[in-house]
Amino acid sequence: MRNSNDTAQLILFEDDVLTEQLCKKSTERIVNVASVPQRSPFRYPGGKTWLVPRLREWLRSLKIKPKTFIEPFAGGGIISLTVAFEYLAEHVIMVEYDEDVAAVWKTILGKENEWLVNRILTFELSRETAIAELSNHPKSIREHAFHTLLRNRVNHGGILAPGSSFIKNGENGKGIRSRWYPETLAKRIRHIKTIRNKIHFVHGDGIEAMLKYKNDANAVFFIDPPYTAAGKKAGSRLYKYNIIDHEQLFRIAKELAGEFLMTYDNAKGIHELADKYGLDTQSIAMKNTHHAKMTELLIGRNLYWAR
Repeated sequence: MRNSNDTAQLILFEDDVLTEQLCKKSTERIVNVASVPQRSPFRYPGGKTWLVPRLREWLRSLKIKPKTFIEPFAGGGIISLTVAFEYLAEHVIMVEYDEDVAAVWKTILGKENEWLVNRILTFELSRETAIAELSNHPKSIREHAFHTLLRNRVNHGGILAPGSSFIKNGENGKGIRSRWYPETLAKRIRHIKTIRNKIHFVHGDGIEAMLKYKNDANAVFFIDPPYTAAGKKAGSRLYKYNIIDHEQLFRIAKELAGEFLMTYDNAKGIHELADKYGLDTQSIAMKNTHHAKMTELLIGRNLYWAR
């Protein structure tokens, strides 16, 4: 289970420094995220929009279409949504531990979808109205969902973790309104409603979900844990629940009956874990939210399709 206060869990990246040797296998093709359908209502730190084309390659490389696609750390959900919308698996299971993010998915995938749309469309956003709204404790899951999306859109970087603050200048000096697109949000939420019968959402622990489906050979897993970035401890700043036993995660992944794909920081400790459990790795090029070129690590049993 992820726990924001459990310092006994294993953290691998505190002192690791990425070296040129870790990048020597990196593929240089960088995805233009503008070419990928934007389906998630979240601005999610560590979001995987850039990985969508590689996800398609991976799933289409499998011998048969997966019956069940499981995302144990769903977050902003772009991967699960892509699988559902493009029918890359028969059924999708999204799992998220964070109660704020979970409230959004419960509402969007449930009966209060249209209520949330109307609340977004009718909310007159200003710094004052945002402060007033967020000072009220939500009395229902749907109100919790609206508060979460509001914070996600008005906070710097979309960060929902405690201590995050409002956008100051924003795009073109629009400040707090620079990331508030009510019509776009409404369209995305209504679009998700059309495929919600393909998705089952679980508010729970990702590792427990992996164990539950561990022996199901017809299930495939996309595993993107809320790790701490090498040398920067970014996870503690970006996510409320950010500490995880990485070795346990690798051990469980190795034992899964179905196929899986993991993504991690391209860090020395992760390469060592992959080697320990006999897993294949492939560094791939990406750009972060500041458009800086970086590499991320794919991990699986056989990544021939990613070469």
